[in-house]
Amino acid sequence: MNEFVRGLRLWFEPQRLREEGDTPDYRFSLANERTFLAWLRTALALIGGGFAVAQFLPDLAWGVRTCLALALLASGVLCALHAVNHWVRCERAMRRGEDLPVSRFPTLLSLAIAAVALAMVVVVLFGWDS
Repeated sequence: MNEFVRGLRLWFEPQRLREEGDTPDYRFSLANERTFLAWLRTALALIGGGFAVAQFLPDLAWGVRTCLALALLASGVLCALHAVNHWVRCERAMRRGEDLPVSRFPTLLSLAIAAVALAMVVVVLFGWDS
């Protein structure tokens, strides 16, 4: 079974992590779980922001409103998926005594949010009638 499938399987069967290496200090596992929950809060905030843009900016042109809302909603979905993937990868690395995995996701998420925020700044400053 390739590494990707094995990692994906751990999303749904986390008890299999016990087969990997040694049990780390529980404080590290709990810190990893808190990070997971922080990613999920971020995902929920992005999803809420997407719905807010879609529902509460009726004067914004439909295409612009839809693009901004979809960008936020997609970012929220990706953030939620990243949360569980990152949690599994970190837990495995700790159990194996390896370095924690690195990820470009925080940078990509930051750029996506910055792009949406800049678009919203333009809308706020210059308005946008349908």
